Amino acid sequence: MFWTVNTFVVLTMASSGNFTATSSRFSARLCGSGSTCVEFTIYNLTRQDSGSVICTVQGDFSPKTAQLTVQESGSVGILGGTQTVKQDEQVEFQCEAIGWFPSATISWTVNGYTVNSSLLNTTDVASGDAYNSTSVYKFQAVRNSTVTCLATVLTLPNPKSSSVQLVVIPKPTDWTVLIAIVVSFSSFALVVLLIIGIIFCYKRRKEKQPTYQEEMMRQRTQSQLSNRPTPQKQGHVNQVFTIDGQTSLPSSGRSDSGFFQNNGLPLYGQATTENNQRNGYNGIELGFPKHRHVTIV
Repeated sequence: MFWTVNTFVVLTMASSGNFTATSSRFSARLCGSGSTCVEFTIYNLTRQDSGSVICTVQGDFSPKTAQLTVQESGSVGILGGTQTVKQDEQVEFQCEAIGWFPSATISWTVNGYTVNSSLLNTTDVASGDAYNSTSVYKFQAVRNSTVTCLATVLTLPNPKSSSVQLVVIPKPTDWTVLIAIVVSFSSFALVVLLIIGIIFCYKRRKEKQPTYQEEMMRQRTQSQLSNRPTPQKQGHVNQVFTIDGQTSLPSSGRSDSGFFQNNGLPLYGQATTENNQRNGYNGIELGFPKHRHVTIV
């Protein structure tokens, strides 16, 4: 059995399993005891190993051919490292993948979430027998984030990556919207209070303003009061009042019984019945009648 790589015989193997190789990079072994399967291995592959790999068995067996493609991974990194920006500002990250063959496939993640490829701007440039790729990602900074750039080729089991931090400085609080809202509500409340005040004053004024019936009643009452006669003064005339120091007595006459009687006033100084009835006066109601005593000599 012969193994040929790019038209060069690199290994010869006997049916016993022993083999001879042109380099330690090549080896072969039987897949199992008594098996007709042979496993051919190439170590430390280089891009020069790409091409046809042919297995030839002596006898009436036709050779079997396979194509070997060697891909090469280079380096990946984000230029500029960690960035610090203000909130809502536009931020730009640039990732470079150097020395890849074929050109690397570049993707981005932010805080573990994959970025849509339509948001990326990626270019590939040949450099000798390899490729250099550059990817630019722009977005609006909202909060602190971890930004990761990943580069891979088809045969690479896990992509190579580079990560940086995005530090976002919160912008100063904008009170414009809040002030506008407060002013709007305050103006609305002021207008409402003004309307309520106007309605209240109008109702108070309307309540104080007399109706036609009340006004007519008031004028009728005033007219009746103006036509009423002046009331007489209340009180009683004291008919038995005498001025202190008065010693003269009214003239008296002698009766047939030999006694003198006062011709002006009764003996007990009572008011005349006519005066008493006119003035509403009753001598008994006074409670202390006044007596006049006459001494005859």
